[in-house]
Order: sequence, then structure tokens, then C-alpha cells
Amino acid sequence: MNYYLMFEPGLIEKFKELKTPFYYYDLELLKRTLQEVKVHGIDKGFHVHYAVKANFNVELLKIIRQSGMGVDCVSGPEIERAVETGFSPSQIAFAGVGKTDDEIRTGLKHNIFSFNCESLQELEVLNGLAEKEGRTASVSIRLNPNVEAKTHRYITTGLNENKFGITIEKLPMLFSILPELDHLKLTGIHFHIGSQITELKPYYDLCEKVEIVQRLFEKEGHKLQHINVGGGYGINYLEPDAEPIPDFKAFFQVFEENLTLRKNQQLHFELGRSVVGQCGSLISRVLYIKEGLETNFAVLDAGMTELIRPALYQAMHRVDSLTSNMSPKMYDVVGPICESSDTFRQGVWLPELRRGDLVAIRSAGAYGEVMSSGFNLRERIRSYYSDFAKSTL
Repeated sequence: MNYYLMFEPGLIEKFKELKTPFYYYDLELLKRTLQEVKVHGIDKGFHVHYAVKANFNVELLKIIRQSGMGVDCVSGPEIERAVETGFSPSQIAFAGVGKTDDEIRTGLKHNIFSFNCESLQELEVLNGLAEKEGRTASVSIRLNPNVEAKTHRYITTGLNENKFGITIEKLPMLFSILPELDHLKLTGIHFHIGSQITELKPYYDLCEKVEIVQRLFEKEGHKLQHINVGGGYGINYLEPDAEPIPDFKAFFQVFEENLTLRKNQQLHFELGRSVVGQCGSLISRVLYIKEGLETNFAVLDAGMTELIRPALYQAMHRVDSLTSNMSPKMYDVVGPICESSDTFRQGVWLPELRRGDLVAIRSAGAYGEVMSSGFNLRERIRSYYSDFAKSTL
């Protein structure tokens, strides 16, 4: 395997001077990842939108914009952040099952590429607001294809039991009301079946459903300008150094070989975690070592307030010791918050830790910093970057 060294000894020495916890972003790895997306996706004519919800850090967004990607937003403030960072409104897709009126007005104000609408009522509300603003909104219908994504149930989004999208059974109702919505322009259809998908089979299944749905729209006389198949492609959380960049060639190839695009029809993607997940790490110090009767606890100064994924999804991130080279010992790696769920890993072998040792919680570039909170009135976490570290830390 092609191992990637994220933490060089000189960098770790610089970390020792910093107040912890903090997020560290390897911008070189981010740029390498974006290059793979470009070669296997953008250069083939695909339109790739970065899912801002994965990480809206401004420094990362600037680099992502330079790669030629658009953005996928799920809130009004995300749209504003994207525009402020330099993304063109013509590159912004706006998804979300619960868009507020003010958020819809934000999208209308900027004349964004597409509203990905998720219910018949949302279409009616959007049409009314667009009429009041004297605008016509470009709309993509988010459909629920009932495809099993084989991921955690909290991040599965494409089953009939999920709250997202319009079920295929409601298409006749959709087709009946579309002619009445004269301030909407139907431009495409949108799908998103879940997150952290590590097998390609769900995407093959999605392609089959896309073909079926597209024919239903064509039968009703709707010529679709674009198909948006979402994202959700996963990363290797347990061995990030062995797989620092996901296999984008295999991912894009599934759609290239299994979707039949119509003449001049565009294919859009929305990738988030797979773009930024591996470039970020949460750096923390050991506060205390507690030797229990059955368990040794390494208590860190970072907790669920800085990285909530383990508590929320039972997610397992790799934990690396950055400063100890002693013999291995088994630990439960936990945070300082007064919640038993404030645990990063249980039963993990690490070089024996002591108070003050630095550890890195890996693969935290997606849904890490952006989900951090001020619970317990804890100080908001800081971020550092590889380029910044090399020059001034």
C-alpha cells in the first residue's frame, strides 16, 4: 500500500508549542485529493459540487474553489459563505428537506444553479416566493430511490423510511402540479442515498433507478438538463495512511459505464467527506492516565465538544500517539465531558502514554470542526494548516 506520512518530526515539535486541542489540516493532501477528483471526474466533463456541510473552513473552501468544483449547500448561511469565498452562484446547488422562507429568498437573490426540492409542498412554497420576488427558480427534484446504502442508519438517506426526497410513487402527483408552478423551471433530478458508503454496489443500484426515473420524466414530456447523483463516497477511517485518497477512478467509473446520458445532458455529483475527510486531524494532549481495575483510561483535553462523531454515530477514528515511543498498552481514549458517551476509542493499543503526550485523532476533516460546540462553555477550537505551520508556527 501507498502510505502517506502526515506528521513529520519537525511538525510534531511545532505542535508541542501550541495550546490544545486544535484541528490540523494537511493542505498538500487536500490538493492531491482534489487533483484526483479533477482527473477522474471534472476532466471527463462531470460537474462536481463540494458539500459545504462537511467542512466550511474558509481556508479549505478557497483551495476547493481553485480546483474547479462547485458547491452543494444545505442552508442560507452556507450559500452566503460560498459566495463570499468566491464561488459563482451558477455553481451552487441548494439541498435540504427543511428550507426556511428566508433561506429560499437567499437562493433566489443569488440566482443559484438549482434548488434541490424534496417535497411537493416545498415546490409550491418556492413557486410562491419566486413569484413575489419576480424571479423564476431553477429546480431539481430530489427523489427517494429506495436504495440500501449499507451504512450507519443515521446517515442512510435513500430509503422509503427516510425523511428525504419524493418517493417514486408520488411522481403522478408531481407531474400533475408542475404545469401550475409557472415560476419554477424544472432542470433536473437529484438523488442522494447516504454517507460513508464504502461499497460500490449501492451506486450500481442507484444507476438502475436513475434510468427508470429518467424514462418516467421523459414519458411526461420533461427533458432533463442534468442528473445529480449526490455523493456519500466514504473514506478509510481505520487505516488513513494506507488509503489517504479514496479511489475516485472506481467511483466515477461506475456512473460513466452505467448511466446513459441524453444529448447535452450534464451529470452532477456532490462530494464532501471523500474530499476533506483525510486531510484533517484533531490534535489533543493527555490530561491524565487513570488505571482502573479492568481498564486504563487516557483522558484527553479534547472531547465530544470538539469531535462528536464517536458519540453520535459510534464512529471509530484511528488514534495515533505523536510523542511516545514506549511499549504498547491498551487504553480507552476518552474526553473530559461529563457524559459516558464522550469516548473516542475503547480497547485501543497505543505506546504507553503519560500526562502531556500529544495524540492525533485522525480522519477528522469532515464533520469534525463544523460540528464542534460550546457545550460546558468550552473555548471554541482553533485550526492550523500545513502551509501556515511550515512558515510561522
